[in-house]
Order: sequence, then C-alpha cells, then structure tokens
Amino acid sequence: MELTSPKPHKLPPWVGPALVALIAVAGLFYVKWSPYYARAFVAATNHAIGKSILMGTEASAPAPSWETAVAYALAYGKAIWQAMVLGLLLGSAIQALLPVNWVARTLGRTGFGSVLAGGLLSLPGMMCTCCAAPVVLGLRRQQASPGAAMAFWLGNTILNPAALVFIGFVLGWQWTGLRLGLGLVMVLGLGMLVNRLSPIPDQQAALLALQAEAEAENPFARWLRILGRMSLRLIPEYIVIVLLLGAARAWLFPTIGPEIGNSFAWIAAFAIAGTLFVIPTAGEVPIIQAMLSLGMGVGPAGALLMTLPPISLPSVAMLARTFPPKALAAVAAGVVILGIVSGYLAVALF
Repeated sequence: MELTSPKPHKLPPWVGPALVALIAVAGLFYVKWSPYYARAFVAATNHAIGKSILMGTEASAPAPSWETAVAYALAYGKAIWQAMVLGLLLGSAIQALLPVNWVARTLGRTGFGSVLAGGLLSLPGMMCTCCAAPVVLGLRRQQASPGAAMAFWLGNTILNPAALVFIGFVLGWQWTGLRLGLGLVMVLGLGMLVNRLSPIPDQQAALLALQAEAEAENPFARWLRILGRMSLRLIPEYIVIVLLLGAARAWLFPTIGPEIGNSFAWIAAFAIAGTLFVIPTAGEVPIIQAMLSLGMGVGPAGALLMTLPPISLPSVAMLARTFPPKALAAVAAGVVILGIVSGYLAVALF
C-alpha cells in the first residue's frame, strides 16, 4: 500500500485576509470609532471627557493599599477590556490567518518607508499601549521589522486622531499642535532608532519556518492555539503590574497644587512617572485637565502629555521578548526625553 503525505491545511487565499479585515473593522467600529465619535461631541460641548482615572476630583491619589490597587485595576479594566480582547484576537489572527509573507512584504524592510507605513497603519487603531501590544507581537512574529512594529505601537496612542481632537476641545488646540509635532518625532524617530539597535534576522528562513508551521495545522485550530498561548502569557503579568501601579499612584504622583511648578526637577519627575504609569486611551486628557485646575504648572503637564500614553511598565513587560532589551530601554529613555522637551516647550509657548 502506498503511503501519501498529508495535504497542507490551506484556506482559499481570500478567506484569511477577509476574516482579519472583518475582525479589525467590526471590532474597531464597536470598541473605538463609534464611541469616540460620540465622545468628540461631548468634548466640544462640555470641554471635558470625564474624571481623572488617577485621582478623580481630589488633589492627590489615595494612599497605597490593597483596596487602592484593586479599585484602580477594576476601573482601568472596565475601560479597556473590550479593546484588550480585540487586540488579542487581532494579534493571533495576524499570525494564523494572513499569508505568511504579507506582513513581511509590507512592513519587513528596515528603511524609513517601512517605519512610516507602520505609523500610518496605527492611525485607525487608536488603542492604548497595552491593548496594542498583542497586535505588535503578532506583527513581529510575522516578520515586521522592529522599527515598523515600534512605530505602529507608539502611533496607536501618541498619534491617536480621537485623542488629538479631545485634547483640542478640552485643553486647547495649542496642546494638540504640541502633541502632534512631538508625536511625529517620537513615532518616526524612535522607530528608526529601534531598527538600528535590533539585529537583522534571516527573514527568508523565518518565513519558511512559518510556512511549514501554517501548512501543518488547520488555520482555525492554529488561531485558537495562538490566542490561548498569548492570553496565558500576557494577561497574568499584565494584571499583576497594573495592581502594583494602582497601589503606587500616591508615590508616583504626589499631592497636586501650585507648588508643582515648572522647574526641571518637577518636569523630569512627571516625565518618568508618566512613562511608567498605565492609563486607558485618552486618559491623559482628564488627568492633565484636573491637575491644571489644581494649579500645577504647564511644564509637568506638558511632560505628561507625551509620556502617559505611548508606553507603560505593563506594556513594556508584555513586549519584553519581542524587542531587544537595549531597544526597549532606548525607547523608554526617548519617551522620557521627549516628555521633558514637551514640558519646556509648554512653558515657553503657553
């Protein structure tokens, strides 16, 4: 009896991309586009989009405690859980359902064009840094260049069109201009820097390995396996770090008032705190609004404008095995530096 090798598990070529597009469009419409469209009218009418998740209407965050940690984690989780589910679905679907060379062909080069493409691709996403992380992981697994994946990650938050609109209506359009100008520098500049700091892999060999893996398993079974693996690896560490940061709010952000002025010490301290802390999408807008209303200087506010959204301790932990450590360290340092620059520009301009 003649033995035959098993036939590869293949979908019709249009099915996988169509499913990924359907998940992206339907998910983003439900989770991001429709709610943010409605919130833009609220921002225009009320010049506010809600209370500060950091400290509400108080002048300081609550003292560190287990209750404080849980309260922040629950408030944060309520704000982002739908986007996190969407991020996990998209990150796993990119790996399981797209043809293996699609991502590499679009985002796999290490030049400026690929970084620019990653930044442009991020604009419809409008995800917070942690919810975008699973998608970034999926892009990297499919051989997107480090710089393009980094531009996609940073662009989701710092160039978020909805957040730019909210900033304009709530804080003033001069703040939107500051965010957009430095945001382009952050997304494109740090994307190029990450490419320089990352080793160049054998992309062809990696694509052949991905092709063999894809042909050895049913695509939908592979999707579920990748989704489960990503969820089990990313979510537990994410929850633990969010709890710790929720408890540590009072240490990272002291009592807010006129005594927090525009000195270098305060601007740098808030730039570092903003880089470490985690917030939902556009959460920086009510935080900065509340702090300014309590008399804080525009310098620290400018620092938070550029450092609260793009990265955080939980999101960096989620991608610790996706980028080289020195690249992530350089990005964190770059975010802090741009936060300080933003603080001084705010002092000079506003």
